[in-house]
Amino acid sequence: MTGTYQALTVDLPETESEAAQDLLHEAGAMGLETRDREGPLMPGVRAPAQGEVILVAYFEDAEGAEEARTQLEEAFPTARTHLEEKQQEDWSEAWKAHIKSVQVGRLWVGPPWEQPPADTVRVVIEPKMAFGTGDHPTTALCLGAVDTYMASHPGASVLDVGTGTGVLAIAAKKLGAGRVVGTDNDPVAVELALENARDNGTPGVELSGQELTEVEGPFDLVVANILANTLIELAPLIVSKVKERLVLAGVLTHQKAEVEAAYVKLGLVAEPGATQGEWVRLDFHRG
Repeated sequence: MTGTYQALTVDLPETESEAAQDLLHEAGAMGLETRDREGPLMPGVRAPAQGEVILVAYFEDAEGAEEARTQLEEAFPTARTHLEEKQQEDWSEAWKAHIKSVQVGRLWVGPPWEQPPADTVRVVIEPKMAFGTGDHPTTALCLGAVDTYMASHPGASVLDVGTGTGVLAIAAKKLGAGRVVGTDNDPVAVELALENARDNGTPGVELSGQELTEVEGPFDLVVANILANTLIELAPLIVSKVKERLVLAGVLTHQKAEVEAAYVKLGLVAEPGATQGEWVRLDFHRG
């Protein structure tokens, strides 16, 4: 693919995000990326300031982009904007530079174009467009917990809530788990997870878009690597599936106390957990 496009980057308060997105769509943006402090970011991508979001709108030509910029600055006077022309790339190859393998305990998780060390349990994940190849801190923290638990509980049952690419579910199966279930409300992620399970020789992993209420439990180990507000919202359902141990991730350090309280309130006992950068993993067991 050749040619150029216009990228309009906007920093503005979180409270103005939805209205600004509507304006940019109406102004003819071909695509729109939203970055907030809750979600994971690709390596090398600038994060927004506290209380702000970053919107990146893509336009075909400079005239349309300049018009959108003018409209946005008039509607949102505190917004900071930056417009630049970018070369279109063959993204099917370019994005690979951002994907890295990770080794956690016995596990090696990485893309199919990399080769793992000989003495590791190899989990190959085709990243495509779904988040979760293993290199993000939240995923790595969960992989460590899965590896530790499976080492002393061979044959244990595992539930992966918000499975994404299926990496945690597949890793658990490869480490000797018995029944493994992974659920996700994104049908694209489920399709990719099923593909990854086939590629890894773990077709026995049950992957679907089932609601938690429809999943038969409980499970020896439950893992949920999703965002903090969703973890709090789903706490009663997630706790109902826990037979022995629960691992939560997708939580920033300043969110830890609130998420932990929601699960302790429902009868689980909190353990020390683990930290990587600004991300924390919360560990619990049945009292």
